[in-house]
Amino acid sequence: LDVPGVDLPGSHGAADFVSWYAGHPDVPADWPLEAREVAVIGAGNVALDVARMLAKPADEQLVTEIADNVHQGLALNQARDIHVFARRGPAQIKFTPMELRELSHSPEVDVIVHPEGFEIDEASQQAIAGNKGVRLVVDTLLKHVDAEPTDASRRIHLHLCQAPVEVLGEDRVEGLRTEITELQGDGTVRGTGRYVDTPVQAVYRAVGYRSSQLADLPFDQADGVIPNAEGRVLDLDGTPMAGTYVTGWIKRGPIGLIGHTKSDAAQTVAHLLADLDQLPAPESSDPDALITHLAGRGVEVVTWDAFERLDAHEVALGQAAGRERIKVVPREEMLRASRG
Repeated sequence: LDVPGVDLPGSHGAADFVSWYAGHPDVPADWPLEAREVAVIGAGNVALDVARMLAKPADEQLVTEIADNVHQGLALNQARDIHVFARRGPAQIKFTPMELRELSHSPEVDVIVHPEGFEIDEASQQAIAGNKGVRLVVDTLLKHVDAEPTDASRRIHLHLCQAPVEVLGEDRVEGLRTEITELQGDGTVRGTGRYVDTPVQAVYRAVGYRSSQLADLPFDQADGVIPNAEGRVLDLDGTPMAGTYVTGWIKRGPIGLIGHTKSDAAQTVAHLLADLDQLPAPESSDPDALITHLAGRGVEVVTWDAFERLDAHEVALGQAAGRERIKVVPREEMLRASRG
């Protein structure tokens, strides 16, 4: 997101926040959650996940494997109004129906879809008629347009047809300026020259994820993926490269949930197995050769047995607290538990 003020303190990349609440060991243990009003920029599931985590009471997360430091941080979360901004209309946003429905599962959270910008143009009508997922998303959003407010302590506001143009503030985030957009009939939007300033003390940017190019492999700069046919990497002439495969977002772009990614990986692995007889023979037939090679380079390997020891350790931590498990975050503690 390239707009003025995007680097102000209080403006965060969504990926960093997701890594924090997912318990990634490379992210600091504490996260700043003092803002009462927050903006989330984006029209995909990551934006919804960020909004939900900011709105949902911390104790409702205890049914998950949430790490202790994350639960403690969310318990101090001051957010009361979370504003989600999407530059296009209800039929163009990339939420999945399941993720959207989960927003309203907490009795402590109101979901408010602001009617301004809830536009349905010709392309939107075609998308609704031809795609069940789009229809479910639009129908779900309609239920929250002008919905009667409750006594919920937190609110998620969805603003459609508003494009961010500036993060406001001097020394830190104080607001977000958006331009009202309008649909053009083909699913695209244009700016209207009318602007809205929303007071917020934090901004989360959930837009523009792009994979990085890897050396010695072709790369599609337009789509941000490695060219491939169902996971088989293709060279510049469109010919499969022997023994080279991709999966995940580098294969198909930043779309889909974990379930999509699993089936996507299964497709790639199926092709790898089908190609096995044609692949070059390994230099060594010893199944431990790779581990020996890595050890020679000073790389410590976590074996499956070691993972199971860590798994049992996390389950034991959870049982002691009346939970299914508690995720261990510090890398040193994970390795210590995995060694037994």
